[in-house]
Order: sequence, then C-alpha cells, then structure tokens
Amino acid sequence: MLNRGDRTISRRVVLGGAGGAAAGVLLGPAGIGHAVPRSVDQDLIGLRRDIHRHPELAGQEVRTSALVAQQLRAAGLDVTTGVGGHGVVGVLTGARRGRTVAYRADMDAVSPQEQIEGGTTTAHLCGHDLHTTIGVGIARTLARQRRRLAGRIVFVFQPGEESLAGARAMLGDGVFDEVRPAEIHALHCGPFPVGTFATTAGFGLPGQDRGTVTLTGPDAAAKAAALAGDIAALGTVARPVTSADLEHLVGELERPGTPLSRFVFMQAQPAGTGVRFAYRCWPQDRHAEVRDAIRRLAAWYGADAVTFPAEPFPAMVCPPREGQALHRYLRHTVGDSRTLPTYAAVPFSGEDFALFLNRMPGTYTYLGVRRPRSDIKTGYPHFGAFDPDERAIGIGVRAMAGWLTHRGQG
Repeated sequence: MLNRGDRTISRRVVLGGAGGAAAGVLLGPAGIGHAVPRSVDQDLIGLRRDIHRHPELAGQEVRTSALVAQQLRAAGLDVTTGVGGHGVVGVLTGARRGRTVAYRADMDAVSPQEQIEGGTTTAHLCGHDLHTTIGVGIARTLARQRRRLAGRIVFVFQPGEESLAGARAMLGDGVFDEVRPAEIHALHCGPFPVGTFATTAGFGLPGQDRGTVTLTGPDAAAKAAALAGDIAALGTVARPVTSADLEHLVGELERPGTPLSRFVFMQAQPAGTGVRFAYRCWPQDRHAEVRDAIRRLAAWYGADAVTFPAEPFPAMVCPPREGQALHRYLRHTVGDSRTLPTYAAVPFSGEDFALFLNRMPGTYTYLGVRRPRSDIKTGYPHFGAFDPDERAIGIGVRAMAGWLTHRGQG
C-alpha cells in the first residue's frame, strides 16, 4: 500500500455516550479471549497512558498516528499512513478465505472549548486514547492468530473526529478504494459500568443542522433577541448539568418510549441584528419540520433571510440487523447482565462515523468505562472529571477481537 504523506484537518462539539462491574475474560467463537494474556493488558494500559500524555487536536495527530503505524507494522500488518490527513490504515489478511470487515478507532483529543467543566489545555477527555489503544490491541491480538483468521480486517485509525471532518477526509482520500469492507464496526467510551456493552441497533447519534436569520430596521436587535428566545423554545430537551441529570439521561437511553426517542435539542442566540442557531433532532427526518418552524417564526418577525446549509450533517443510524447480531453475540460471550440495548439517541452528541455507515452497514457500541461507585461524570466523555477505568481496554480488545473474527467467517 502507498504512503500518502500527511495532510491537515480541522474541529467539533460532542458529548459522547454512556456507567461499574469488574471484567473477566471475554471469549470469541474461536477462543480469542484465551489468546490474550493478562500481561498484554498492562502493556496496552501503558500505551494508552503514553497517548494520554500527548493529546493532539483534530488534524494535528502527528505523534499519535506515527505511534499507531509503528505498532501495526510491528504486528505485521500492511500499513498506509497519511490517509485523509493523519489517518492510518492497517490491513490484516488471514490464512483462510472469508469476508473483509473494518474496525474504526478515532485518535484526536478535545480542545478546551469543547470540554465541560474542564481545563485550559487540550486533553483526552472523550476516550479516544482508549479507542486507539483498543484498536491497536485488537490488531495485535488477531495478528498473532493469523493462521486461524478468516478473511481480512481493515483497521481504520481516524483523525479529526472532534471536528466532524476526519471521516469525510479519509473517504475523500479513497480509504476503501483498494480494500472494500462488507461492514465496519466501532466502540466508544460511555458512562456505563466497566465491563458493560450498550448496543445501538436502530439508533445511534443525531446529526446537526445550523443556520442564521437576518433582520433589518431600527428595532432589528430587539427583534433578534426575541426571535432567538422563540427559536430556542422549539427544543424539547435541555443539556444535562448535574450528575443527577446525567443519571436520568442514561436511564432514559436504556428504556423504550422515553422523551429521548423523539427530540429536538436547540441552541439559539442573538448576534447583533440577526440570530445564530444550531440544533440536533431525532429521528433524522425531523430536520424538515424544524426548518419549517424556524422559517415561520422568522417570517412572523419580518426577517429578510433565513439561511441553512444545503444538507444537515447526517445522523449516525446503526442498522438494526447488524446491531441485533452484535447484541446476540455479546449476550452469548459477555453475558446478559453486561449487554444492554439502547432505545434512544444522546441529544447532545454527534459522530462522523455516520459517513462510514452511509457507505456500508456496521455497528457502533458503547463500552462502559465507569468505575465502581464513582460519580457518573468520571465516565461521561467531554467532562473535565472524565477518568475511565482502564480495565475497559482489555475488555474491549477481547470482545471486538472475537466479534471481528466471527464476522470475517461470514
């Protein structure tokens, strides 16, 4: 594969998903869990801590991508760097015939502006250091089992997820031109108990729409302030603030029919003689009705113009078939008590993994990282208190190594 050289990318706002049980050995159908010695867990924890000490913003993942490429090459994968900026792709070909499946891990850290109750410096507060480490761990585990592996695994280490730019850049750079996966899978840290997986069949994360309203006249500023309030009132959910709010949010994700199964999360503010707004909604097709409601409000205030992008950034909707298959697999290998279905989308988060799922089916699953008896903010990405339980790394490696092995067999 060709080395494309490094290019640069850009930035984004997301929360991230979901909170303690201890971890055991998770087994794949071919006993992959047994193939991961406990000493490997400590090695991977060391790798995570190295990445954690050197956070890099979206589009600036120079050191992280070089470290990932070195790890993959050492494991014997065919490695391409500089894909869509600092993206890294590693291909592992098994000894037996089978399907091609992909696994994605994101690498960038969180800027101070995107941290909730956070600090003043860039930091890994979204768990991407764990995501990257788990991806490397899966690749190393399966490389050792190459003679038992069917098909090919394509490991996609993505830059620029926080900016919602990295997936588009990698796709634009032809990330799947040479190797065409049948499906793609990903984990994301979430505030569920460590050792727990929360699957998202039929759900996922909302996209984002935004726009501006322009007003004129001597009272334009006053009208803009009033209009911003009316647009904000279109929202049906508010951003959680306290730990109790977050506990309530996670509880609603785990139950069908809650207000999170259909929502609008709206932010609007006056900007001089105009209004700026951004919102997320679920289901995705509600964008049309929300846009119409904003246009009606703007017309009532005599606005000169309402501007939207051509299309909203798409929602990440996980296909039910693949999501349900993963849920059954995890119940069988991890156990019922550690496998949770989710029935709604987090209103305050977005994911450019949506662009990969628009190309091929796949799954996106929350990996519980919340320590036993800890405050939920320690397991909730983007909070300054985020402090994931590192035992989740080995758990994620074992579960996903088994799952990818299973899917490669067809």
